[in-house]
Amino acid sequence: MSLLYKSDPVRGQRWQQLFAEQAPEMRFHQWPECQQGDDIRYLVAWELPDNLLQRFPRLEVLFAVSAGVDQLNMAAVPAHIPVVRMLDPGISRGMVEYACFAVMSLHRDMLRYRQQQQQGVWQSHPLVPASRRRIGVMGLGQQGQNVLNALQPFGFPLSAWSRRPHQLEGVSCYAGEEQLGDFLAQSDILLCLLPLTPATEGILSQPLFDRLPRGAALINMGRGGHLQEQDLLAALNSGQLSAAVLDVLQQEPASADHPFWQHPQILLTPHIAAATQPDSAFEVLLANIRRYERGEPMLGVVDREEGY
Repeated sequence: MSLLYKSDPVRGQRWQQLFAEQAPEMRFHQWPECQQGDDIRYLVAWELPDNLLQRFPRLEVLFAVSAGVDQLNMAAVPAHIPVVRMLDPGISRGMVEYACFAVMSLHRDMLRYRQQQQQGVWQSHPLVPASRRRIGVMGLGQQGQNVLNALQPFGFPLSAWSRRPHQLEGVSCYAGEEQLGDFLAQSDILLCLLPLTPATEGILSQPLFDRLPRGAALINMGRGGHLQEQDLLAALNSGQLSAAVLDVLQQEPASADHPFWQHPQILLTPHIAAATQPDSAFEVLLANIRRYERGEPMLGVVDREEGY
């Protein structure tokens, strides 16, 4: 019984150590030292190798190293092989930390104060109470719910939008295209945590920005494919949006001449909101392998039609 890991090689060393210590019966291989083999039953990967089944004809389960799977070429994965998202509690903690940082940075006008510091300007601005700063979260998966729970103690009015109806204590929930406009109209800070699917690709665009209150701010922690980057620049230049915090881009890393680098109203970070940590993810992965071997349902199996 063998497992192949194909992702960050430094983290791979820790994965190998954890398997040796806690699951020595599992033969651990790491890409690119191992690029084929008929004994590989499990693949843990960020992206797929070419000719998946030709390389690994006895592959039984594909585990993503991330909470999302949009980076995987799902068309290359046969229907009989389940694809499983990584439900790493370390990812959730990182996402919550970044979301709180981003919301508070926008709420307390830190991008403007950063500009003033660079200009040598000592000037305060009126503080908007949290009770008057409306936060809207797009996406009510586990990450979205965790973020909303973390934001509640600050006293922000919270709302959320998703494809399907939800009920969360202390959160005004909206669902479906017919309720999107009402949700956007009362979102002073909009935070995107949607999965990237054909239905959500490019959703952060001018038509959506125009439905936000004038001067609203944007946080994108989903995927770069959610955002129409030129539309964001136009919305910032027109004053429809006042600021943006972006952790993801359409193309990563950003090119040296990307307009976001020097834009005074954009805080750009290099996809660091959260990352799978072997020490917290290992138990989740091993437990799912044990479930599979006992014939029990695994946690985080991707619905191929939904894309998450």
